[in-house]
Amino acid sequence: MSRFTPDTDQALSDLAVGSALRTLATERAGLLAVEQALRASGPGDLGRTFAAAVALLGTIAGRVIVTGMGKSGHVGRKVAATLASTGTAAYFVHPAEASHGDLGMIRRGDAVLALSWSGETVELADIVTYAKRFRIPLLAVTAKGDSALGREADLCIRLPGAEEACPNGLAPTTSTTMQLVLGDALAVALLEARGFSASDFKLYHPGGKLGARLTFVRDVMHRGDAVPCIRTRSSMADAIVEMSGKRFGCVGVVDDAGRLAGIITDGDLRRHMGPNLMARVAEDVMTASPTVVTPDVLAAEALAVLNEKRRSVLLVVDEDGFPIGIVHLHDLYGIGVA
Repeated sequence: MSRFTPDTDQALSDLAVGSALRTLATERAGLLAVEQALRASGPGDLGRTFAAAVALLGTIAGRVIVTGMGKSGHVGRKVAATLASTGTAAYFVHPAEASHGDLGMIRRGDAVLALSWSGETVELADIVTYAKRFRIPLLAVTAKGDSALGREADLCIRLPGAEEACPNGLAPTTSTTMQLVLGDALAVALLEARGFSASDFKLYHPGGKLGARLTFVRDVMHRGDAVPCIRTRSSMADAIVEMSGKRFGCVGVVDDAGRLAGIITDGDLRRHMGPNLMARVAEDVMTASPTVVTPDVLAAEALAVLNEKRRSVLLVVDEDGFPIGIVHLHDLYGIGVA
């Protein structure tokens, strides 16, 4: 039964926080060791083998098959998911399942990325043998370069040794953190080498808040007749009718060529309110050179502009300055951009 209750005394609380701080310090030391090892670039050093791994994985025709057992397997699943979501085709194969038919998921053109801190994980034997038999590149992530896995690997990415945060030195803690960080580093290095962009990222993240923030203005803007527009010499009566009919609280003002020259908002009407307002024309009342966006701007960027300018609507123009759409704050909120 746990010693922690809603009435936990201060001494026990201090004990728990002290334990957490020791864990963080120990794992931080492991990450620092990885950083220092990466800075080394001699033969067999982590920096050199990491660069070689990026070069190899960036040129294979197939997928990166990530594998590992136990806690290394849990890390491997996350590494595979991160690779896949950042443009490197990858998936996880459990070594035990591989021995019972899942080896068929691995084929020529793939590369195997095997995680094992000790390098002596017996469950990896069949995947290692299969990779060697069919000349599938085998990359090992291990702390023991002279282990069975390290010796059989075509490329051994050797992590520095580190103290586990577990006081018994048994539960994988620091070691799994180091494996996870190296996997993230591989994914990001491959992403950057490929020039993987935000629009590419959206292809793999269409749902949820992330997908919404990677939506473009062109995907949510109103088009065609929905865009309120009048000419510079249009009467204010026409301007008000257009504003009222389109219900965006504004109207774009275009010149004789059809390019956007200005905008009239509810605020402009209030500032020019007077007995002569209806005798004036649009260009007398409009705000010239209004803030606009292009259709290829991310929805999140459009929201940032609206917040910065304290506005609720933006006109969308093409590269030649012709108005082609309009986007409202509520359109962005509606798809989850916030």
